[in-house]
Amino acid sequence: MKSIYSLAVVTLLLVIACNDTKKTTMSPNESSETIQSITKKLDSIPEPIAPQIEKKLVMHGDTRIDPYYWLNNREDPTVRSYLQQENDYLEIVMEPVKTLRNNLYDELLGRIKQDDNTVAYNYNKYSYYIRFETGKEYPIHCRKKLPAEANPEEIILDVNQLAEGHKFCNVISPEISPDNKLAVYGLDTTGRNLHKAFVKNLETGTIIEQNSPVIAGAIVWTPNSRAFFYETKDLTTLRNDKIWLHELGTPFEKDKMVYHETDETSYAHLSSSKDEQYAFIHSGYTEMVECHFIPLNDYHKKPILIKKRSPGFYYMVDHYQGSFLILTNDKAPNFKLVKTPVSNYQFEHWMDLIPGNDSILLQDIEIFKNQLVVFERKDGLNQIHILPWTHFNEGHYIKFRDASYDCWLGPNYDLNTDVLRLEYTSLTTPKTTYDYEMQTQQFHALKESPVLGNFNKENYQSEYVQVRSKDGELIPLSLVYRKGFEKNANAPALLYGYGSYGITMDAGFSSNIISLLDRGFVFAMAHIRGGKEKGWDWYEKGKMFHKMNSFTDFIKCGEYLVQNKYTSSAKMFCKGGSAGGLLVGAVYNMRPDLFRGMIANVPFVDVLTTMSDPDLPLTTGEYTEWGNPEIKEQYDYMKSYSPIDNIEAKKYTNLLVTTGFADSQVQYWEPAKWVATLRTQRTDKTDVILFHTNLDAGHGGASGRFERLKEVALEYAFMLALLEK
Repeated sequence: MKSIYSLAVVTLLLVIACNDTKKTTMSPNESSETIQSITKKLDSIPEPIAPQIEKKLVMHGDTRIDPYYWLNNREDPTVRSYLQQENDYLEIVMEPVKTLRNNLYDELLGRIKQDDNTVAYNYNKYSYYIRFETGKEYPIHCRKKLPAEANPEEIILDVNQLAEGHKFCNVISPEISPDNKLAVYGLDTTGRNLHKAFVKNLETGTIIEQNSPVIAGAIVWTPNSRAFFYETKDLTTLRNDKIWLHELGTPFEKDKMVYHETDETSYAHLSSSKDEQYAFIHSGYTEMVECHFIPLNDYHKKPILIKKRSPGFYYMVDHYQGSFLILTNDKAPNFKLVKTPVSNYQFEHWMDLIPGNDSILLQDIEIFKNQLVVFERKDGLNQIHILPWTHFNEGHYIKFRDASYDCWLGPNYDLNTDVLRLEYTSLTTPKTTYDYEMQTQQFHALKESPVLGNFNKENYQSEYVQVRSKDGELIPLSLVYRKGFEKNANAPALLYGYGSYGITMDAGFSSNIISLLDRGFVFAMAHIRGGKEKGWDWYEKGKMFHKMNSFTDFIKCGEYLVQNKYTSSAKMFCKGGSAGGLLVGAVYNMRPDLFRGMIANVPFVDVLTTMSDPDLPLTTGEYTEWGNPEIKEQYDYMKSYSPIDNIEAKKYTNLLVTTGFADSQVQYWEPAKWVATLRTQRTDKTDVILFHTNLDAGHGGASGRFERLKEVALEYAFMLALLEK
């Protein structure tokens, strides 16, 4: 079974309070501190200049000079000193808009219902939910014995207590034992995703086992509650590579290694079937996957391979009523669903249940006694397809009201129900939890994320358009703005994108963005190639030797906004994080003239240097996404777009870069070297470059729900201060 909390993680309820009819404007204090603020400071404030120590990087006869390679040394006090200088410079430059920044933070904080909770769901005689308390940064994991209304609350885990004395705290949600007496959770206080496992006795509240190795995530209990499987990482590459069996009452160092993934380009992931009869080990990455299974009623048994991996072949497995249900791309690029008896699981016995379809991507399934629910992607949007087992060809799709939206399956652990739990949101609708009666096709709204103040979703309007790409493809573009907006090129805009790893970016509600909408912004989300918004091929055409498509798609979306007078280049900003930061970095080189400013969060901008170091976390597993620099053709292509390798002596535009010193996914030195290089290469210094390092955080930024708002307020103040009057 999936983690009982994996689908119940709280979406922070950062919802805007606004008037019903009037557009929010900046206060007099804000407006007096805007455009004059940042740019006039630049003449009198010297930029931080990083020392240069030449280092030659040679591969395939190509020599690159990296004068900032020394920044890679995390332990060098000079490194931290330089990062602090950049932080101090940012604060000095942004000081004239301090009131605006504080006002934005207060707005964001004021819109949160601080004492909120998730919708409860039932599992194994208990009702589970997560709640927050006023003034506290972290969630509290809770349950009540069924019937919930007749029993008191039990606190499983109060993350606020775990966070005491730490500047960073992240928890892998607790997994409850079948007998309901124990919970296993992971705790990281470093910011580098180095979680350690803890076993808590829920009857006494005491920690009964700890001192585990660094775990990776998933936990699968055995039916007798005496043992559990878990994942660990290679501590050099941080790649999930081993699966272990831990017997309660024995030290972790004596645990049995169940599986070892030795291929340095692959990851091992642990899961279990919905009926909790099998543990699965899916091993691979973006190019191929194979799966082993272990019967949980005989959990000491050696993992059994279903089908050996082969290039380009993917499959994912679940189990129901003596058969494996397998999503596979065998002769079906957008996947198909096959069925095979556990007794004859070999490939030759796989039988098609749902054939492949070039226009429908099969993403996931949810199994019920009377229905099979298929999570699909069609016409660029998530779809939920309900198929009765007895009338398999007479299914129906759940109908949603918005033209552009996001939906996903909630926690559905009961096989014997006809009620599907799902979540829904759109650019104008806060996240809403529904129970959907699959037989009668009736919705029951359980909760819409609360909004403090006078928020009215009818005040906002969204669009879903198609933008023609450089090579003729149609790129979905989702937009939202406040009603009354006019296409006269006078509005500011923020364009967001990602486009990597096949991750889809769907149009969901953000109260933070509404803070911009109420100040006249248009927000646009570009569903560029590299994600799977339009199927598996959409991903394939945005990776490896097709990566440039992601960047040109994004540029075309920006040009569309200008050409159709949603905004102008003088008032348009863009933003992306991690691999989306690579997107911003590449576009920063290609079309800086298209944007007033850009925001890059934890950006992957030193592609060649990082991908050439197999000892860095995640590098070897990324070869199938970006390429292996040892192969000259792949080296040359990566060099053609790597942001730091394509900086020119020319005019750029305003830039805000943020990172985390403890980041284990994109090392802090990538954006640090990028900014240092830009400072020396750009020819026009009338535009501002700001760089902030959170010295206590990792890839996801600050861990607390309120601390994160300070980062958002910084970004919004940066944009608002740069807008012309």
